[in-house]
Amino acid sequence: MMLKFLALICLFAPSASPATQLVMLGSGTPQADPERSGPAVAIVHEGKAYLFDSGPGVVRRAAAAAARLKIAGLQAPRLNIVFLTHLHSDHTLGLPDLIFSPWVLGRQEPLRVYGPRGAQAMADHLIQAWREDIRIRTSGSEGRNTAGYKVVVTEIAQPGIVFAQDNIEIAALPVHHGTVSQAFGYKISTPDKVIVISGDCAPPSPAIVQACNGCDLLVHEVYSTSFLEQRSPQAKSYARQFHTSTAEVAAIASKSKPKTLVLYHLLTGSTTDDELVAEVQSAYEGKVVVGRDLEVYQ
Repeated sequence: MMLKFLALICLFAPSASPATQLVMLGSGTPQADPERSGPAVAIVHEGKAYLFDSGPGVVRRAAAAAARLKIAGLQAPRLNIVFLTHLHSDHTLGLPDLIFSPWVLGRQEPLRVYGPRGAQAMADHLIQAWREDIRIRTSGSEGRNTAGYKVVVTEIAQPGIVFAQDNIEIAALPVHHGTVSQAFGYKISTPDKVIVISGDCAPPSPAIVQACNGCDLLVHEVYSTSFLEQRSPQAKSYARQFHTSTAEVAAIASKSKPKTLVLYHLLTGSTTDDELVAEVQSAYEGKVVVGRDLEVYQ
C-alpha cells in the first residue's frame, strides 16, 4: 500500500522546471586574444542551444563546450538558431562558419537567423560567396543534403517578443550603440531563469534595466575606466559613444538588481579581472563575475 501511495505522489507531483544554462562561448572584442573568442553566448534550455551573436570561432567554441561540459545541444550539427545583436564584424564573422560547418558535419535543416535590418542581405551574400562550395558538396560525390546550408532570416522590425516556443521566450530590446542604426539586447525567459544580454551598447539603457528587474543573470559589455584613461582622445570618444564603462555598468546593475552580473565583451587592456571587478564594485554591491570562454552560469 505504501509503495502504491508513493507511486501516486510521483505520478501527480509537478515535475521540476528544466534547468537553463548560459554558456560563454566568446567573451572577447575585435582584439585577437587567443583566450577570448569573438562575442557569442549560448543559452541551453531543454537540451537545445540558442546562440546570441556569432563571433569568430563560434562553432569550435561550441564544440569544445559540448565535449568538455557534456552539453549535447552544442554539438555542431545541432546548432541551428542564432540571434544577432547588430551587424558589426566582430559579432558576425562567425556567421559563415555557423552556416556551413554544421551543415558539412550533418545538420539537416536550415539555420534560423534573427537580427536587425541587413541580416537578410548579409546571409544572401554569404550563400553567394560560397556557391562553388555548395555546388561541389551537393552535386559531387560528397552527397550533402540540400537544406542544411540554407538560411531563414527574420529581420526584427521593432523591439518586442521575437521568438516564443518550447518553453522559452525571447524578446529584442532596443539599445544605443553609437552610430549603428539598429542594435538589440535580448531578454530570455524560461520557467526557471530570466537572462538579459546587453549586446554592444552605451548608456542610457532603460530597456536593459526594465527587462532585467531582478533577473537571474545580466550579461553586460564593459570597458575599464582605468584602461580608457591611457587612450587617445579619439579612442575615448569612441568608447563613450559606443560602449559602457565600469562605472556605468555599476549604475545599470544598481537599478536592475540582477542576481549575478556577468561582464563580457571586455575592453580592458592590461586591467586584470580582479581590477575590473573592483572598478564595478566600487559603486555596486551585488555579485559580479568576469565572463570567461567555456564557463557556465546558471
